[in-house]
Amino acid sequence: MTVREVIILKLGGSVITDKSGRCMIDEERISAVAKEISVRKEIFPVIIHGAGSCGHPEAKEHHIDKGLDPNNKSGIFITHAAVRKLNERVVDALRASGVEAVGIHPLDACTAKNGRLISFELGPVEMLVRHGIVPVLHGDVVMDLGQGACIVSGDQLVSYLAGNMAVDRIGLATNVSGVLKDGSVIETIDSESIADLTFNDSGNTDVTGGMKGKIEELLLLSEAGITSSIFHIDRLGDFLDGRSHGGTVVTKSR
Repeated sequence: MTVREVIILKLGGSVITDKSGRCMIDEERISAVAKEISVRKEIFPVIIHGAGSCGHPEAKEHHIDKGLDPNNKSGIFITHAAVRKLNERVVDALRASGVEAVGIHPLDACTAKNGRLISFELGPVEMLVRHGIVPVLHGDVVMDLGQGACIVSGDQLVSYLAGNMAVDRIGLATNVSGVLKDGSVIETIDSESIADLTFNDSGNTDVTGGMKGKIEELLLLSEAGITSSIFHIDRLGDFLDGRSHGGTVVTKSR
């Protein structure tokens, strides 16, 4: 039996939704991603997607990122329902392209403390991988031991899964070419060089930290010797094929 390369693939919320509105799903982009995956039988992706405009506005409106209180309990259902809708679209697109896939919802499987993911029942994810079924996870509202509830981003999930599962590569597909400085892509970033960077808010609603949050999560992995890539979604095929993707590699400090 051919051994398939296991890849964690994160699809940014801004890639598969329009973040200027509310739950504006880019069906065409999702279908294109599904087709790219379906034709590559030599790889096996564990897919994680951001919430984009399906979840961030709801989380902000109900202040879920600030914790749970008597006035925002309904925000758990409303936020989860929004991102679950997006997750179903991603799973449907994969299945329509011939990829066996199923959604995994962090609200059902994760626990956080003060905004940080501390536990995740990975057994089902690992068994799905073993049986050739693609798990599709997403940023979500989860219960929090310290503040009642919080938002766990897709980037936190990438960090947790990569640190607790056997994976070969990690890639984050975004709507930019990588991490930029003065308009040019930075080829490599480590914990020392990040001090030279500044990050600007895009202006769209994001309660999980944007590009800065992505890099911080990947730097945690890099110190354990795990290298990750950030690249433009248009270069997804290059990343999946192991070719140069023109993006940024986050690696351990020398």
